[in-house]
Amino acid sequence: MTTSSVLLGVNIDHVAFIKKSRETSYPDLIQAVKICEKSGADSITIHLREDRRHIQDVDAIEIRDHCKKLNFEMANTQEMIAFALKLKPNFCCFVPEKRDEKTTEGGLALREMTKAQETQFKNNIEMLKNNGIEVSLFIDPDEKSVEKSKQLGASSIELHTGPYAICYESNNYQKELKKLIDCANLANNLFLKVNAGHGLNYKNLCPILKLPHLNELNIGHAIIAESVFVGLDDAIKKIKRIIDNSD
Repeated sequence: MTTSSVLLGVNIDHVAFIKKSRETSYPDLIQAVKICEKSGADSITIHLREDRRHIQDVDAIEIRDHCKKLNFEMANTQEMIAFALKLKPNFCCFVPEKRDEKTTEGGLALREMTKAQETQFKNNIEMLKNNGIEVSLFIDPDEKSVEKSKQLGASSIELHTGPYAICYESNNYQKELKKLIDCANLANNLFLKVNAGHGLNYKNLCPILKLPHLNELNIGHAIIAESVFVGLDDAIKKIKRIIDNSD
């Protein structure tokens, strides 16, 4: 059996959420990082939110010091730009952020930005890239957003698979999958790396693995939920088997 070329990024925000919920020193996020990497994760994803609801500043710094590759999700704010420049993760993924949301609810509203906002965003992206950080934009599967990502200077995109995941539950996902495929092809034509994530789990993953030019999947909630029953090591290996058997 050949190993799939699709990489796996594991989001450990929910491990941090358990820790934060009781203000304890456990579960140990560094232990989670080590288990993830040993079990086959190619990178670790964390989201430092403005309200610090799970990952804390000190968590991000400690994780950066102990992981092989870090994907840092962040809002486009001056606070987060400054922190990212200090943290120096391998990747920064810009995501939209609202205080009242349970999780990221959609892609960046790139098409609604003013010229001034575009200029500011482009400058922030360039600043990160000049410091050796690869920049990704989390976008809905919309071709105009793919084109705008290229214009802003992003190195890659992460396609929001949430709508696909919702439609998969009713076995009516082909339209959403087609949007993802079209955007993946366009991104490749524009020399953008193609990542995908949000709402992916053990049941709905296989069709996503057929996306053309797919570089990496970012999965968190499903893995951490499964780990409650089987342990983190087995939960990650289970996802990896699905990925590796997709070719």
